[in-house]
Amino acid sequence: MSTKQDEVVTTKLSSKQRLIKLQEVLRKYTDEENQFKLDGILDLFYEEFMIHAGKKAIRDDLKELEESDLFDVTVNQEKDGVEKYYSHQQRLFEIHELRLLIDAVSSAKFISTKETEDLVDKIKLLTSIHQAKQLGNRIVLSENSKNENTKIKYSIHMLHTAILENRYIQFKYGRYNLEKKFKLSNNGNFYQLKPYALVWHNNFYYLIGEFLPTEEIRHYRVDRMREVAALEETFVPDPGFDVSKYTEKLFHMYSGEEALVEIEFNADLINVVIDRFGRGVNIRPVGDDKFRISTQAIISDGLVRWLMTWGSDAKVMTPPTLVERIKEEVERFYKVYQ
Repeated sequence: MSTKQDEVVTTKLSSKQRLIKLQEVLRKYTDEENQFKLDGILDLFYEEFMIHAGKKAIRDDLKELEESDLFDVTVNQEKDGVEKYYSHQQRLFEIHELRLLIDAVSSAKFISTKETEDLVDKIKLLTSIHQAKQLGNRIVLSENSKNENTKIKYSIHMLHTAILENRYIQFKYGRYNLEKKFKLSNNGNFYQLKPYALVWHNNFYYLIGEFLPTEEIRHYRVDRMREVAALEETFVPDPGFDVSKYTEKLFHMYSGEEALVEIEFNADLINVVIDRFGRGVNIRPVGDDKFRISTQAIISDGLVRWLMTWGSDAKVMTPPTLVERIKEEVERFYKVYQ
């Protein structure tokens, strides 16, 4: 009758190979709450690699790792003469940091369901199998919320490279129609852009850059881009363009003309305004129950719809063009229900 011992791999390990495999065992099976005596380490070594390692050899390896600064081995011993407990505890990521990474990946709509699961599994490998079980309760989006474009990860990598190397890019762009079919814009022709930056907004990646030939600043959702390619030709970025300032002025990533806007809000929306504009926004109290802000913003449908979210609790004071757009949208909204 065959036993586990009969399945032992007879390949002899070199001292370096054994040391590397020992580190793998410690990473995978040990942590602050899971520490093992020497015999337990030997059992884990066998279970993982089906290779018997000598007790003296593993003890010497553990001592070498303990005395080195290359790999953490924590040794606990109640008193002299009592067996030691070994574990690997000093990891690159704390468990709460891994949870943040997993939640970010899980909530990102531009990553497909399968790629989400693959990434989560890889993140769990950054800790022990025991602590990885604590990462099971994570954010879950419905499969319909996830993007179907499985090539987006390659597009993101290519775009990052093009931005670093200041290379022109070209791509096709499109959207879904009423039949839920993806339809290319611009008659299926390529767009060309000087790529400046990638930003992550509302769980989607956006590319910001100068559109050619007009050289106006535009942005495009990366998951809607197709056949992305970096060109050989390079460019000199506009040193006066500030990506952070540009994105701060956008609402729902709609493009438009920039202007100074003044808006009056009810006092109970103060936290909404600070969340959206930051603590540095210019705020002036108006009586006891209202306040006004002045800020630069992109005048767009995104701004109009954001303001209408708050109904009569938000009132645009200037510019007149934005006031008129709000009035027109209110009239259209009213007519829908007539």
